[in-house]
Amino acid sequence: MNELFKKREVDFLIQLIVLSLVLFGSHNYLNHHFAKDIILFFPLWHIYVFHVITVLAIYTLINYRASIGKTDVFNAFILGMLLKMVLIFVFLLPWLLSKPEQQGFDLANFFVPYFTFLAFEVYAVTKVLQKKEPDNDAPKDLK
Repeated sequence: MNELFKKREVDFLIQLIVLSLVLFGSHNYLNHHFAKDIILFFPLWHIYVFHVITVLAIYTLINYRASIGKTDVFNAFILGMLLKMVLIFVFLLPWLLSKPEQQGFDLANFFVPYFTFLAFEVYAVTKVLQKKEPDNDAPKDLK
């Protein structure tokens, strides 16, 4: 397998795990101290596992396509985002059908990490898509 792919994938995975642990810890702390009497539909760890898996899948697809020289990775990213939206709907469908009492807390528990992970994903994919500019300080060959 391509060394560049492996290096970017490992770097991304480490960053994703650190972000997930920090975000989950602070989210769990805030829920414990400010919403401990509220019974939520989804456990917090279910939400984070869902986000980590979807972000990792989309980034891996983009990273793989970029590492084999494909230039149309933007289309794959958009397709991945559409698939992610469908998966979000499927994930939230049991909650939507149950007619929950405290909709605001359940929505915040899902979408605050969603937008945080989305921002991280867009940042990481943008780094993959950036093209290296030629080095202007390199000596010119005078042949």
